[in-house]
Amino acid sequence: MSAFGPESRIFVAGHRGLVGSAIARALVREGCENLITRSRAELDLCDRTAVDRFFADEKPEYVFIVAAKVGGIHANDTQPAQFIYENLAIQTNLIDAAWKNGVTKLLFLGSSCIYPKHAPQPIREEYLLTGELEPTNEAYAIAKIAGLKMCAAYRRQYGFNAISLMPTNIYGPGDNFDLQTSHVIPALIRKAHEAKVTGAAEMPVWGTGTPKREFLHVDDLAEASVFCMRHYEDSIALNVGVGDDVTIRELVETVCEAVGFHGELVFDTSKPDGTPRKWLDVGRLQALGWKARIGLREGLAETYRWYTNQGGALAAE
Repeated sequence: MSAFGPESRIFVAGHRGLVGSAIARALVREGCENLITRSRAELDLCDRTAVDRFFADEKPEYVFIVAAKVGGIHANDTQPAQFIYENLAIQTNLIDAAWKNGVTKLLFLGSSCIYPKHAPQPIREEYLLTGELEPTNEAYAIAKIAGLKMCAAYRRQYGFNAISLMPTNIYGPGDNFDLQTSHVIPALIRKAHEAKVTGAAEMPVWGTGTPKREFLHVDDLAEASVFCMRHYEDSIALNVGVGDDVTIRELVETVCEAVGFHGELVFDTSKPDGTPRKWLDVGRLQALGWKARIGLREGLAETYRWYTNQGGALAAE
């Protein structure tokens, strides 16, 4: 097993994002004193020369690849070229440079959207590449598939200790609440908050409300990532989730409860639903000894408190 510990030199690529900042917090809580971070302005991960120079100078021992171009259905559907190019460039540069510079272990963060649109439920790791992808996020999914396959290939050919995780839908403090680029939970929180403070009688919601989704709090994902850096050593990309899911309608109702909006929900069925269901089988990870601890109701309430403490889109009344 890895000698990963408090004295290790650890690079968190993407430390300012939702997941990266949570991983950095988790590492600090565990006493890790040698965190290496770079903002986008300090290091362009799409620039191979700059990435090579960084690894040669800083010599990290452990690397978390959390940096990525991410977004919701709208962003993925309207910017496919940017999603595939930027994600391929970031992960290719980091994985290859890490191997060439003697990194002890690397963790690559994938996404559950890489699974086939109509995969059997719950989704097991071996269902990867057994069917067609969801068209609205195909470019992002293909980039992420390439990343985890690159990790497996470098493990097979070079013996490089690279592992991959495939988390379900993530939410929590620090999320992106821009309605044009956000994922479903922050978008719903913002819409419910704005409806509440303006006294709106109703709130529009994309889609039919019938698809089912699984949601993992970002602090749970961070703890799972650190746990796997210590305890997981295989080429199989490991699912990370809570082992349960809810309908979008149930999610919206729970968000509105957390926010305190009591108006009518109006579902716009002309908008896309995305994948009908996406529920991960997390048996492999639980067998290793890790399980999610933050419930959805608790996590949504905490996320809403964070949002309003940041000022929200409008001042809370």
